[in-house]
Amino acid sequence: MVDVTALQPAVPMIGRLVVVGLGLIGGSFAKGLRESGLCGEVVGVDLDPQSRKLAVELGVVDRCEADLALACQGADVIQLAVPILAMEKLLTVLAGMDLGQAILTDVGSAKGNVVRAAQQAFGGMPARFVPGHPIAGSEQSGVEASNAQLFRRHKVILTPLAQTDPAALAVVDRLWRELGADVEHMQVERHDEVLAATSHLPHLLAFGLVDSLAKRNENLEIFRYAAGGFRDFTRIAGSDPVMWHDIFLANREAVLRTLDTFRSDLDALRDAVDAGDGHQLLGVFTRARVAREHFSKILARRAYMETAVNADDLTFLANPGGRLSGRIRVPGDKSISHRSIMLGSLAEGVTEVEGFLEGEDALATLQAFRDMGVVIEGPHHGRVIIHGVGLHGLKPAPGPIYLGNSGTSMRLLSGLLAAQRFDSVLTGDASLSKRPMNRVAEPLREMGAVIETGPQGRPPLTIRGGQKLKGLTYTLPMASAQVKSCLLLAGLYAEGKTSVTEPAPTRDHTERMLRGFGYPVEVVGATATVESGHVLTAAHIEVPGDISSSAFFLVAASIAEGSELLLEHVGINPTRTGVIDILRLMGADITLENPREVGGEPVADLRVRAAALKGIEIPEALVPLAIDEFPVLFVAAACAQGRTVLRGAQELRVKESDRIQVMADGLLALGVKCEPTPDGIIIDGGLMGGGEVHAHGDHRIAMAFSVASLRATAPIRIRDCANVATSFPNFLTLCAHVGIRVAQEAQL
Repeated sequence: MVDVTALQPAVPMIGRLVVVGLGLIGGSFAKGLRESGLCGEVVGVDLDPQSRKLAVELGVVDRCEADLALACQGADVIQLAVPILAMEKLLTVLAGMDLGQAILTDVGSAKGNVVRAAQQAFGGMPARFVPGHPIAGSEQSGVEASNAQLFRRHKVILTPLAQTDPAALAVVDRLWRELGADVEHMQVERHDEVLAATSHLPHLLAFGLVDSLAKRNENLEIFRYAAGGFRDFTRIAGSDPVMWHDIFLANREAVLRTLDTFRSDLDALRDAVDAGDGHQLLGVFTRARVAREHFSKILARRAYMETAVNADDLTFLANPGGRLSGRIRVPGDKSISHRSIMLGSLAEGVTEVEGFLEGEDALATLQAFRDMGVVIEGPHHGRVIIHGVGLHGLKPAPGPIYLGNSGTSMRLLSGLLAAQRFDSVLTGDASLSKRPMNRVAEPLREMGAVIETGPQGRPPLTIRGGQKLKGLTYTLPMASAQVKSCLLLAGLYAEGKTSVTEPAPTRDHTERMLRGFGYPVEVVGATATVESGHVLTAAHIEVPGDISSSAFFLVAASIAEGSELLLEHVGINPTRTGVIDILRLMGADITLENPREVGGEPVADLRVRAAALKGIEIPEALVPLAIDEFPVLFVAAACAQGRTVLRGAQELRVKESDRIQVMADGLLALGVKCEPTPDGIIIDGGLMGGGEVHAHGDHRIAMAFSVASLRATAPIRIRDCANVATSFPNFLTLCAHVGIRVAQEAQL
């Protein structure tokens, strides 16, 4: 027989928890905290004898009382989980009791009403009352539906007032977090406005629509042929009528304000239908179609319901061995995809884009222009149709423009927005918020822009509109296509000429695409010049495969013995081919087939065969031409015979991660001898073992170590890989197709 030792419960944080009202929410709160061991005793209060009996039998509470005063004796925390219009009576009863130092909290969905009721009952808001609202629910109800996991990864909003005791707030916050909830603090008024829009209004519309249709003569036919969309929308009309009656009466002011705004938008929509205004309708529908997903991305770990996998928990498992074969086409070039949206939006007429990269970075740019009033159809299988508004047709975004992890979007947009009539705020995720933005802000200020950055020149960027920009002659302090493009785009609006000189060649997609849209660009040596006063004319853009994405497979096929792979339709812009040049210097067997030009960009098919690589000193002139490809080039160096030395690449330290240090840490963990330097790295090629490495949220790091597994002697676990979708949405699929043995690790 096996002895089983029970786990010791957590040290109780509070002595007695009292939960008044043992429905789904109150019961789940009680059950979860009882199981956590944080409460010495959990006491339930409910008027229904059957609920009281079930609550004890099901382990929801330790004991149950019908008498409120008896239950609350010696209570440390009292949770009020009764219907919202019953709250006033309950609070009046509690106000007449000696509660000692007990903390009061509640679960009502209209906080203003609860606060007013508490103030009236107690003659002022008690300092130890912490109003709260868990945004969670279920199709079931009653104490028998109590679920200790109900609040896990759900939002709980606490609405403390100025007089709320911080210690009481901390206790309530902790209790919800122990249940796995994502806790936010919000002002009472703000909570009621937000919930009126996101929860109360949809329920009102669903109840109203179903009632309206049910009253019509042809009601039977209507419901007989109702499609899935109708059923999905009206499902919430099956909610508890009494509860929602109470909520609408309790939060009527906020609901009315939200309803009035919606009625105005609905009237505008009716007018568009009446007038046959297809452009207006298309604008509403395209924005709405992507809105839910877009805002979910913004909220990321702060959504009402988190995704099943947190970013930090997404792990790749790369198994050793394998060889590559076949032919693939990598996703469209990210840089060109960004620019096609920007220039297509500012052009006159309708621009069609083929091969658009449907990764999160490029989609962030697309959404930014939707937010500024541009009607954009798609993307669908890489096809996007942009209804351009002209250089001066953008409208203010309704709020901050969220750009996710895309430094390209933020830096290029800052140039465009600096010249608009309206103010803009540019924000991003945690990674983007660490990236330097003074490199664009400072020269833009020289042009007359007014830009405020966060601490140390980092996002968010606040750009003041209505400024008159003047042309600038500027020499870049570092080779940066983003800074160059930012200034050229600002130059479309600036008085006179804007000239940008770069110290070393960088990608010239902006210059090429401006010409493709009919805007003159003068390039003399290392200097590109634009002059305001011209227009952009709609064009057809075909986006070639991204050479940065191709780089992973170029290295993979080079280091895996017996490999031969064809990469189709890859952009080979001479400002982007540094990775090919460096690999060839190392001995790689890469040939270009079927070279051609598509939409002003050179394109070819790349055939790569396995080859014995050797270490080299990487020419500094090639560094700017391969700056994004170095993580995987470090893997090539680790598999090469001899020493590889990189200098002049300090720019790598301020990418999505410090790519020099992060790659060095990972290679050392795999047994590769290497030494990071301030502006590069020294790598001695040799045998590579397995182990665990951390990508630090950097997609290129994650993909580089996936490739490294081909030559590893044991599996490589790569942590924090969620951002691979940022630049290369189908990376794992393509890996499996060609023979790289990497996949997402199964989640427990």
